[in-house]
Amino acid sequence: MAFRIDDLIVYEDENLVAVNKPSGMLTIPDREGVAGLRNGLQDKYGSIFTVHRLDRDTSGLVIFARNEVAHRHFSMQFEERSTRKVYNGFVLGTPHITEGVIDEPIAEHPTKKGVMTVWRKGKESVTEFTVLEQFRLYAWMEFRILTGRTHQIRVHMKHLGHPIVCDPIYGDGRPVLLSEFRKKFNLGKFEEERPLLNRLALHASKLTLKNLDGDEITLEAPLQKDMKATLQQLRK
Repeated sequence: MAFRIDDLIVYEDENLVAVNKPSGMLTIPDREGVAGLRNGLQDKYGSIFTVHRLDRDTSGLVIFARNEVAHRHFSMQFEERSTRKVYNGFVLGTPHITEGVIDEPIAEHPTKKGVMTVWRKGKESVTEFTVLEQFRLYAWMEFRILTGRTHQIRVHMKHLGHPIVCDPIYGDGRPVLLSEFRKKFNLGKFEEERPLLNRLALHASKLTLKNLDGDEITLEAPLQKDMKATLQQLRK
């Protein structure tokens, strides 16, 4: 694996390990046998149990249980929706409502495999959102998902008319370039501009749940370098 698993761990105790997953990495191995985060954790801890997953292109917080009792305990909280999940991301344009709730059912697209869509006969899907900062081309947002549907935030933001930046399925997939919003931007004659951000601009930043002793814990995964740099440049 092209990373050190120890560098990705943000919290561990005898029951769970929390990891800041890079964008582009699978949470668990896929059917073709491409390794995921779980493989690296198994090498380190021996037995490891998957509690939930993140989309391959979403970065951020994923937890794994370290024993069967903990696996049942944490999985139940996800099933009962008693966990609090907070995401941050960039969207295209700026929503005219600065905070609200998107309560629109989601189902798999009838003809496009692996693509989800808002559909009245779909499963209940609820996303709370807050616009944290507005820029000329983008908005920096916080999302709290009350249900855990596939691609939920991505589908809901497309429905709102402000898809997640760099989303190849629900948005335009275009990278963020400094030249788009920096007036004094010069490249050398033979230089090619490198994107500030060239992946899905969505990050799972916080997760609150109860540990086995009944104490509530809030885990956090810092923003990864590309999103952090983009936010810093936009603020300038």
